Amino acid sequence: MIRWAHRTLHPAWYQGLGKKGSYFEGWYFKLVDPSEKFRLAVIPGIFRAPDPGGSHAFVQVLDGMSGAATYHEYPMEAFHAAREAFNLRIGGNRFALERIALDVDMPGCSVKGSLDFLGITPWPVTLTAPGVMGWFAWVPFLQTYHGVLSFDHRIDGSLAVNGREIDFDGGRGYIEKDWGRSFPDAWIWMQTNHFEQLGTSFTASIATIPWLGTSFRGHIIGLWHQGRLYRFATYTGARIEELTLEGEEVLAVISDRGHRLEIVARGADGGILRGPTGLDMAGRVPESLQASVTVRLSVLRGSRSSVIFEGVGRNAGLEVVGDRPRLLS
Repeated sequence: MIRWAHRTLHPAWYQGLGKKGSYFEGWYFKLVDPSEKFRLAVIPGIFRAPDPGGSHAFVQVLDGMSGAATYHEYPMEAFHAAREAFNLRIGGNRFALERIALDVDMPGCSVKGSLDFLGITPWPVTLTAPGVMGWFAWVPFLQTYHGVLSFDHRIDGSLAVNGREIDFDGGRGYIEKDWGRSFPDAWIWMQTNHFEQLGTSFTASIATIPWLGTSFRGHIIGLWHQGRLYRFATYTGARIEELTLEGEEVLAVISDRGHRLEIVARGADGGILRGPTGLDMAGRVPESLQASVTVRLSVLRGSRSSVIFEGVGRNAGLEVVGDRPRLLS
């Protein structure tokens, strides 16, 4: 119990030690070069299947410009994770909070090189709210857990992608992760840290959450702006006033006692990633890295409101997956 609590307070660490049955864990690195012409998502992880023969480690790569997505399997013995640090190795690939080194050379995709991350900005962790999940992180039976390891940071270094050298010096990055038994039945996810004002970052997840034989719609939304985190989550008491899906456009309005957040996300072409179903990694997850997200934050003073931030985020990640009517209801 003490070890579990210690790990919960460090969401970046590998959480799968001692887990039994179906289990997945994946870290998500979003990489955008300074010219914003190259956008990559690199996702290392592990999947433990009910049938041990289906268990494996993996590295997924999504080219955000072409939409090409490749999934590279590795044997379980190729996966190594530090016990009390985020230090991960899958074959010849290395992943840590402040640096990655890639050596993917398989049919359909070659990515080689190393990148350093400077100015890591994680979602704050406290005893009562260990990260983006809030007090829900302490609930031991959830289907999926989520972590935001860095809202925004600088990238230095270069990668050779399918033989083409890409200079990432001065680019921007984002890191998050998920772990548990399987992804939710339906969700909306969006993220961008490319606003006009450097250092502003936005991330949002809205999903159906199984809970003691029933389910509810939960949400976790964070806007990092001018060194302050504005949180709108189920556990903070923020409520969704409006949520609509029209084709590739998502409209949402969320408010709490002090603020209102208005969101308009517009999708674009993307690729298909794999996601965990509990049985295998055959879930289809369409994701774009060319979406845009317009955000307006207002402070509420009685019956009046005033806008304190408004901006359009570029190079946005966007996923809308699963049973849309259920999610909207």
